[in-house]
Amino acid sequence: MELDILGLLSESIGLFHITVGNIVMIAVGLLLVYLAVKKEYEPLILLPIGITAVLVNLPLQTLTEPPYGLLFLVKKYLIDTEIVPLLIFLGLGAMTDFGPLIANPKSLILGAAAQLGVFIALMTALLLGFSVKEAAAIGIIGGADGPTTIYLTVKLAPHLLAANAVAAYSYMSLVPLIQPPVIKALTTREERLIRMKQLRPVSKTEKILFPIVTMIVVGLLVPSAIPLIGMIMIGNLFRESGVVERLSKAASEELMNIVTIFLGLGIGSTMRADLFLRPQTLMIIGLGAVAFATATAGGVLFAKLINLFSKEKINPMIGAAGVSAVPMSARVVQSLASKEDSNNYILMHAMGPNVAGVIGTAVVAGVFLSLLGGG
Repeated sequence: MELDILGLLSESIGLFHITVGNIVMIAVGLLLVYLAVKKEYEPLILLPIGITAVLVNLPLQTLTEPPYGLLFLVKKYLIDTEIVPLLIFLGLGAMTDFGPLIANPKSLILGAAAQLGVFIALMTALLLGFSVKEAAAIGIIGGADGPTTIYLTVKLAPHLLAANAVAAYSYMSLVPLIQPPVIKALTTREERLIRMKQLRPVSKTEKILFPIVTMIVVGLLVPSAIPLIGMIMIGNLFRESGVVERLSKAASEELMNIVTIFLGLGIGSTMRADLFLRPQTLMIIGLGAVAFATATAGGVLFAKLINLFSKEKINPMIGAAGVSAVPMSARVVQSLASKEDSNNYILMHAMGPNVAGVIGTAVVAGVFLSLLGGG
């Protein structure tokens, strides 16, 4: 009888079932929590991801168990259905000012040039043995857009969701560390000192027409990008119309906060040891670094190329902001400019490529879906 009781106790106490993998993943989760709390690296997403990773690696927990585990339901019905990533795009649209892009349409080219990192990471992933769909999902990390990465990964390679999401958001948080060395290596001090003319004022009419026209044009050319582009442009129209302030506020604040929580819980729930601790996870983390660095380089180098054929020079550093880590990348560029010349203000010039990068990454994701199919 005593043996039976001891046996039952051993089966119900998690400590007797913990594995080395669980311990490693709990440590990874705590590291993400540390980076979020102590370093303030993308805390809104890394904190819920990290603490949920700790939670799901505690033995015998039932939160991820089908059919009624809370985290199982969050992932199945909110992440796998793309509801959360798309609602985040709605919120981002309501938070985004496309004015700098409208004032300087050339910024769109720089945002497109920064997508170089996506394709270099994709080709490298193919060389490492990943399938075409897996490589495309990994490559999109170079766009520095977490929701787009999640959206495309769920469509093309759902088994890579945890690794891709963690890589995307981790590197987004490390933009202030990754970008400056790349920018400095590719530019001279004289180039970093270039001052640019103040952007022209953008009318309310232009700001209202921009999301409508962009939605229609992209939708006609790349139908697979409509979900992402459509949601961000609807959110932006809420913002710029000036007649639905309550909707704009709800999308950018209450809704954004709620879906961010669900996103963190859903991604964290996939970070179980049996799903995450694989050799390909380390490769994806490495490819993420390659993607971010080459995306930064692509934007800077294309800006330098434009200067070869332009009388009015642009500061090539703004090309680095073509990655869509908004507004962190633009702030990094401004910080570097200020270190060279405290009176050189290029933040708004950098915001143009920055928001263009959001559109560019969404379009690239749409192209991948068109070519490779989803599901």
